[in-house]
Amino acid sequence: MKNKIYATTTIVTVLSVAERFLGFIYRIVLSRLIGAEGLGLYQVSLSLFSLFLTIGTGGIPISVSRMISKSKAENNPYGERTAVSAGLFLSLCLTLPFCLFFGIFGDKFPALFADKRSFRVFRILLIGLSFSSIYAVLRGHCWGNKRFLLPSILEIVEEAVMVIAGIFLLKNVSSPVSGAEKAAWAVVISYLCSFTASTVAFFLCGGKLAKPNVALKPLLRSSAPITSVRASGSLVTSAVAVLLPVMLVRAGFSESESLQLFGVVSGMVLPILFVPSTIIGSLALVLVPELSEDFYRNNRDRLQRNVRRGLKFSLLVACAMLPFFYVLGSDVGRIAYSNAQAGAMISKSGIVLIPMSLTMISTSALNAMGFEKQTFAFYFIGATALIVCILALPVFVGAYAYVVGLGASFSVNAVCNLVFLHKKCSLFDRKDPSIRERGILPAIVAVFPVSFFGKCVSNILKYFVGETFALLGAGLALVAVTLLLYYVFGIFTIRNVKSKLLGEKA
Repeated sequence: MKNKIYATTTIVTVLSVAERFLGFIYRIVLSRLIGAEGLGLYQVSLSLFSLFLTIGTGGIPISVSRMISKSKAENNPYGERTAVSAGLFLSLCLTLPFCLFFGIFGDKFPALFADKRSFRVFRILLIGLSFSSIYAVLRGHCWGNKRFLLPSILEIVEEAVMVIAGIFLLKNVSSPVSGAEKAAWAVVISYLCSFTASTVAFFLCGGKLAKPNVALKPLLRSSAPITSVRASGSLVTSAVAVLLPVMLVRAGFSESESLQLFGVVSGMVLPILFVPSTIIGSLALVLVPELSEDFYRNNRDRLQRNVRRGLKFSLLVACAMLPFFYVLGSDVGRIAYSNAQAGAMISKSGIVLIPMSLTMISTSALNAMGFEKQTFAFYFIGATALIVCILALPVFVGAYAYVVGLGASFSVNAVCNLVFLHKKCSLFDRKDPSIRERGILPAIVAVFPVSFFGKCVSNILKYFVGETFALLGAGLALVAVTLLLYYVFGIFTIRNVKSKLLGEKA
């Protein structure tokens, strides 16, 4: 089972990394074609759209997945069909009214936007809302049946369509507003593509629908807390999109400068910061059905082992990525985005990876075990820390207030999650030597020598070959020395890696 999880996680991670790479390339294209101001308008609109998308889907896909896992454990095929039907019905009921109402009357709510020009972009995005919500439910159907490859491929296709459509539409952009509108049309086209492909795949793979009434109440009861957490997250993001530019203006920046700074931090820095979440998210995606089955079958020992592995793996990913942010962040900002300020922020934001990784995996584990209400409460506690930072810190640190706030939010959330998770599923076993021998402590220790080595290599290469080749060379050097130290510390061995990738017995 352990090897199966690792092998599946590896496949999903590779596909997710490919998707994120396409998204990274697209962000570079956007930043160069529409500028920081156009990117700011696009991000403000996208943050509000994400709120409505979360309300329309939120916890429905993961709840559909869990209900399918439960139906399989109970050998109830009809339960699987009703779960999917209920998910589709509920998602459409939650998205179509929003599309109609805000598409017609959205301009009557100017307080929703930091800049009134953003509404034009937002109205375009609304066209894809229902398409994306249906696709999300069908993706949950795949997860419940442990078919992780298909949705991963569809998401790559969706990202690729958006990149191609965006590049094609963004030729000869006349203004930041025009560029943001065309970028929004590219998003809509990509959503329509994933909706069509997933619907065809669902029926070709034998998917069937049934009357949703039996599953509606349990689905709503299960998904409501998760939806509330995710909607709250989107609401907080939307609030930040309004509050941060306002607080930057109060701190002495002009309206144009504040929108540009928001575009830098939300459109350039945060997408890089959340790159490691691709790997952690892949693990969480694979673990959730396993944890749900173990929980409903009362298999406590395997549940405990898988939760521990998830937490340790997430911390290893965060520790391995920290030196890359510190060493390469500044160069990525200058070379990729042509923005030195973005590079400085990327370089200094790496420390957020540790609480972020713990929050992501622990929240997924608690949701899989049915503790959605607790994760909802813990999220709000962390979100309060973020809003306080946005309100109080811009006068002192400018746009860095967003990054500091995220670090505070993730830290508070992670502590609450882990304390509660330890009570329900003992995390710390003194007889478990992995933390000392092949786990967390050696990885933490390795961060410092790897970072120092990478910085030295980067400075030397810049002197001889310039910034671009120094970025590539230092990146390869960091990969090599990280793998070497992890091998020396015994965090992994070639035999174990091979067995986990191939699913063999180690």
